[in-house]
Amino acid sequence: MARSSSGFVAGLTAAAVAVVAFLAYQASASVPAELAEPSRTPGTVSPSASAPAGTKKPAKNPLTVPASSGTGERVVYALKDRRVWLVDGKNKAVRTFTVAPSSVSPEPGAYAVTSRSGSVTGSDGVQIEHVVRFATVQDVTVGFSAAVDGSMPSADPSRKTGGIRMKRADGDAMWTFASIGAKVVVVS
Repeated sequence: MARSSSGFVAGLTAAAVAVVAFLAYQASASVPAELAEPSRTPGTVSPSASAPAGTKKPAKNPLTVPASSGTGERVVYALKDRRVWLVDGKNKAVRTFTVAPSSVSPEPGAYAVTSRSGSVTGSDGVQIEHVVRFATVQDVTVGFSAAVDGSMPSADPSRKTGGIRMKRADGDAMWTFASIGAKVVVVS
């Protein structure tokens, strides 16, 4: 009886291995062609190792903090990317988000938060909250804010406004992160 019991266990093990192998085959057979790893013999180079001229670069990881933004805890604002990073003391982005830039932009460089307001009317007439100001350009105060109605309209280029708009949740995070004196680095 001991012998037939071990034969039964061996049969179950073989059946389980066969089922797992079949499921692995099914999973690999259902991978889209563009995601599948090309089969190659040892020592050969993958055709994708050197991209032909004219192919697109891989998309930039939005969590990657711009290298030219310094070190330490800071707010980083990239003008071209229209993106902000809240960076901790270990140089890691704790949050990143897109913004709608103002019609007046500060020059690249290091700034500090100079004032904050919980709720005011913006220079464009929109009710805003969590205003974090850090620069003055052409007599226009520049700062981050969130519209109470959640809108992020493009700035009217015919009016000099300094409000860099963000979503309300991002405004909440900025308000918590950037107190008076906090470092703000603007990069191109």
